[in-house]
Amino acid sequence: MGAFAEWRAEHAQRRRAAAVARVAMAEPDEDDVRWLAERGAGGDTDHARWEWRYARRAFAIVVAQRDALDDRTGSLVAAAVARAMARDPLVDSAKRAVAARQFNDRLARYADVIRDRTPGLPTAEQLTRALFAFAGQPALTPVDIARGSAAVTAMLAEAHDTLTAQFGAASLPPDVAPSALVR
Repeated sequence: MGAFAEWRAEHAQRRRAAAVARVAMAEPDEDDVRWLAERGAGGDTDHARWEWRYARRAFAIVVAQRDALDDRTGSLVAAAVARAMARDPLVDSAKRAVAARQFNDRLARYADVIRDRTPGLPTAEQLTRALFAFAGQPALTPVDIARGSAAVTAMLAEAHDTLTAQFGAASLPPDVAPSALVR
């Protein structure tokens, strides 16, 4: 492949990653915000809204790392999300470092939950528990778990659907990395 063709292919990949990032940057559902504010964030709708924003963005990255056809896709999506967050008009420029640190804490926790599954405890429930812990309420009712799990599952599905719409669908055994097929 010539240099120009490589450049075009890389540019196309970045464009697809930016499309995934645009979906990840979408505002959360207001019903979910109100519910999390009431049930987990002590009535603080701004805090609840940011927890949902961070979750959606983190899920886009984790899903890209987990489900992509190409191992580089996760890095491209992470970079696109980082660029979008760096330009986010909802974050005061003096608070960008704090927002990045908060996001990275959540990304690490959500990635741990998805990677290190606990037998007998659904992943959506674990993610809901992590979401509530970040919101400030570690004690959950079964109704909270069910509602949060449904919202988290929908966000993960949206992230997966967006990824596959942009990059294609992977069809591999769970223990085979896409790059292993090239060897």
